[in-house]
Amino acid sequence: MNTEEDGIVQGRIEKLRELKEMNIDAFPYRWEKKDGVKELRERFGHLKEEEESGYSTCTAGRLIGKRRQGKAGFGNIADGSEKIQIYCRQDVLGDSYEIFKKADIGDFIGITGNVFKTKTGELTILVKGFSVLAKSLKPLPEKWHGLKDIELIYRKRYLDLISNGDSFDIFLKRTKIIKSIRKYLDSKGFIEVETPILQTLPGGADARPFVTHHNALDMELYLRIAPELYLKRLIIGGFERVYELNRNFRNEGMDKNHNPEFTMLETYAAYWDYNDVMDFTEGMIKTVVDEVFGGTVDIVRDGRQIPLSFPFKRISMLDELSKVSGLDIASMNEDELISKVKELGKEAPRSKGKAIEKLFEHYVEPSLNKPVFITDFPIESSPLTKKHRSREGVVERFELYFAGMEIANAYSELNDPLEQKERFEMQEALRTKGDDEAQRMDEDFLEALHYGMPPTGGLGIGVDRLVMILTNAKTIRDVILFPTMRKEAE
Repeated sequence: MNTEEDGIVQGRIEKLRELKEMNIDAFPYRWEKKDGVKELRERFGHLKEEEESGYSTCTAGRLIGKRRQGKAGFGNIADGSEKIQIYCRQDVLGDSYEIFKKADIGDFIGITGNVFKTKTGELTILVKGFSVLAKSLKPLPEKWHGLKDIELIYRKRYLDLISNGDSFDIFLKRTKIIKSIRKYLDSKGFIEVETPILQTLPGGADARPFVTHHNALDMELYLRIAPELYLKRLIIGGFERVYELNRNFRNEGMDKNHNPEFTMLETYAAYWDYNDVMDFTEGMIKTVVDEVFGGTVDIVRDGRQIPLSFPFKRISMLDELSKVSGLDIASMNEDELISKVKELGKEAPRSKGKAIEKLFEHYVEPSLNKPVFITDFPIESSPLTKKHRSREGVVERFELYFAGMEIANAYSELNDPLEQKERFEMQEALRTKGDDEAQRMDEDFLEALHYGMPPTGGLGIGVDRLVMILTNAKTIRDVILFPTMRKEAE
């Protein structure tokens, strides 16, 4: 603490001591909260100036403003993202007015009183009972004007939520978005399940895992990079539609679109292919926009207005890449593609498929602002996906791009166990070449496939990224309550 703050803390500790001398418990066990501020505003917002409601309320919240003049004073209490004015008078409160005098901005207080509107039209509570519910010993950041230090916002999210209404609103919307997604999935006959976070073999995505050690079993375990192979086991076992809203962990770089720990939605539906999943994904996003945002949402990224309209456009990865880059992608071999990637100053990929994806990222991704399904990926970079039914060298996979970001990935799932083994072997070969993100051979999953998996459409959606876009958050850290941070310097 700095000298000024230290003085404030000592002053508040002194007030706490004075309250104790008055036999006032500044940290009581509970409070019977009858009304929330939002409910009071909705119920009595219609009152006219200087009109009494005749209603006695009992509410609570954090004191965020206080203006006292002699024997009367005004204040404001915040309840989540809502706030309401309070009016305290010594002739009404009696001895409790001393408690109001010792209250500080930041204290949690409980009040009883009558709701009315002032002559200036401010909805207000005339306080008849005043209690301190938790004494705040440190001052709120910047006297309630909001945090400006980005580092502090992420490290001390509680201060951000106290002082930044926009931030509080983003996390309320995040909760509503996830609730809407669950409701949509349940309405379509999907069953929510849970799969292991600690796995003996990481799989289901091209990513570097976090490694840990189980002492009792004396074995290495991995934090989940994706739940895919476990969810497919459930389809094999007889569940026809399953989903999991899960936490995934990937030991990779951090930027405005990536956090090592993130929330993913994965769904699997028997008897679907990737065309069905595209329709389903579009329907889910439309439902979220309708339920959470009233059917319209203004999306702005990097100063650009991005229209959200349905249905989403569907374009082939190879066709669009050839069109934008001017390269004849279909006729280029692996060496030529890798060489082209290196010419662009990027790290050399280890397969033809990865090279194509790198070129796509360079030439096409920056222009993908409107929602668009990019379809038909190279087979080399899609080891868990069925080959395209009518096009050589690609698989039935799509990614949904929105505001320049990939937010969804989906397949017609590969369900031939013999072909799946060949694909795993291809991935193992890439690992020997140094690609430590390549898929690992999963013998147990292969055995499960031998018992038969029906045609299946699978989907993964980055929930954090979807929330980012729909709330106009600038980085993924703005939509994760406690993002991963570098250790503070000592």
